[in-house]
Amino acid sequence: MPIKQNPDSTDADVILKLYDLRREAVMRQSRDRLMREFNPKSLADVEAVGKADHPLNVAYRMVSSYWEMAAGFVKHGIVHPEVFGENCAEGLILFVKVQPFVAKLRESGSPLAFRNIEWVIEHSAEARKRFELYQARFRPQK
Repeated sequence: MPIKQNPDSTDADVILKLYDLRREAVMRQSRDRLMREFNPKSLADVEAVGKADHPLNVAYRMVSSYWEMAAGFVKHGIVHPEVFGENCAEGLILFVKVQPFVAKLRESGSPLAFRNIEWVIEHSAEARKRFELYQARFRPQK
């Protein structure tokens, strides 16, 4: 994938638009619920939230797909990785919560789950640094 080599004003424009989208009422409510209430301790917890009858399903789908879309902008060279890494804490925190279960989640029927945010972490020093910091705060406790 082409990595954007230098940040420019279009990065700021995209980041500000992404920020603005996060302020939409339903998205804000979904983000709040997911960050507070979604603390999976097992693969079963992650799979359960993917089911339509789970109380957090709508929030999970909305927020996870939002961050995957945004990370896709980085993966495809639209947004500079370090600019995104500095501004995507919530996406990184969500990935911290699911990362211990992602390999099994992919094996069990969601082969593309969280591929874009994982790619960003692998290709952005800033995102990787923040991901590692968030692991200490948000990693599911066994």
